[in-house]
Amino acid sequence: MKKGDIVKGRITSIKPYGAFVKVDESIDGLIHISEISDGFVRDIGDFLSVGDFVELVIIGISDDNKLSLSFKKKNNNGRKKREEIKLVHGFEPLAEHLPKWVNSYNKKR
Repeated sequence: MKKGDIVKGRITSIKPYGAFVKVDESIDGLIHISEISDGFVRDIGDFLSVGDFVELVIIGISDDNKLSLSFKKKNNNGRKKREEIKLVHGFEPLAEHLPKWVNSYNKKR
């Protein structure tokens, strides 16, 4: 196994900071909470459950063969890309209504 490889593993435990994974009998790993999703993760349980089998990307290997794993790199659950917004009317409605609003405000004073 090397960095960048895709591995399958079973979620064995979930803590507030990450999820522990059993890849095989002798190799364990951790998915840090920052590697769950590109978006904000309030609760890892919203994404993973104990017993789930998942595909993960190896992002690091320690000297004692503990894996650092990424769920988001394999499962592509990143943030939505910005959508282009086309203004149909631009500032025309503002220019049209602003004098009415100012006049209405002045009458209340």
